[in-house]
Amino acid sequence: MKPGSVALWWMGQMGLVLKSANTTIMIDYFATPTKERQVQPPIPAKEVTGVDAFLGTHDHLDHIDHEAWKIWAKKCPKAKFVFPKAHEKSVLEDGVKPENAVGINAEESVRIGDFIIHAIPAAHEFPDKDEATGLYPYLQYIVECGGIKIYHAGDTVRYEGMLPAVKSFGRMDAALLPINGRDAVRYSNNCIGNMTYQEAADLAGEIGTKLVIPGHFDMFADNSEDPAKFRDYIEVKYPGKLKCRVPVIMEKIVLES
Repeated sequence: MKPGSVALWWMGQMGLVLKSANTTIMIDYFATPTKERQVQPPIPAKEVTGVDAFLGTHDHLDHIDHEAWKIWAKKCPKAKFVFPKAHEKSVLEDGVKPENAVGINAEESVRIGDFIIHAIPAAHEFPDKDEATGLYPYLQYIVECGGIKIYHAGDTVRYEGMLPAVKSFGRMDAALLPINGRDAVRYSNNCIGNMTYQEAADLAGEIGTKLVIPGHFDMFADNSEDPAKFRDYIEVKYPGKLKCRVPVIMEKIVLES
C-alpha cells in the first residue's frame, strides 16, 4: 500500500483485514470451520500469515475465535493480540505469550505499527461493566492510520453516550456496523442482539461516515438480515449524503486520506 492509504477486506460476519504501507491487522476474523456456518472461512486459519496484530472485540466464537488464536499464537509468534482486558485469562490459555497479549479497556488506546486502536464500550446487549474492576467485556474500536479513521462497531446496540463517543474522534472514513438486530425468537434461543438495520443506518447517518459497510448478516441462518434492506433504507433516508457498500468477501476497498 502507498503511504496515505489503507486497504480493507471484509472477511464475513464482522471480520475485517486492514493493511497500510507497513502494517496488517485482522479484526474479529472467524476462521474455524463449523457445520452451523453458512459461509466458510475465506482463508483457513493455518494459511494466515504476515499479520502484525489480531484484534477481538469480545469473547464470542465469531469475534475471538480461540481455536484460530491458538494456531496464530504459534504460527505468528511476533504478532500482538488485542482484546478486552476482561478476557485476559482465556487469551493466555490460547498460548498467547504474555508480552504479546494486549488487553485494553474502554477509553484506552494502543499503537500497532502504523495503526492506533482506540476502544469505546459496546453494549451487547448491555454494557455489562464489572463495577469491581471497571472492565467492559464488549468493545468497539476506532482505528486510525495517517489521518484515515475506520470504525469497527463489534457487536452492539445503541446506548446513551455512544454517538458522542464515536463522534469525538472526528469524521470516519469507513464504518463496519452489525445489522442483524434482535427479537423474541433469538432471545428465547439465548442469542443476544445487535442494532437493527434501521438503527445501524441511522447511526451511520448521524456520525457522518464517508462509507458504511453492513456486517453480521451472513454467517448463521437463525441470526441474519438482508443487507439490501440496509442499503435501500440509506438510499431513501440519506440520499446523496451517505455512501453504502454491501461487502463481498475478500473484495479490496482502498481508503485514501
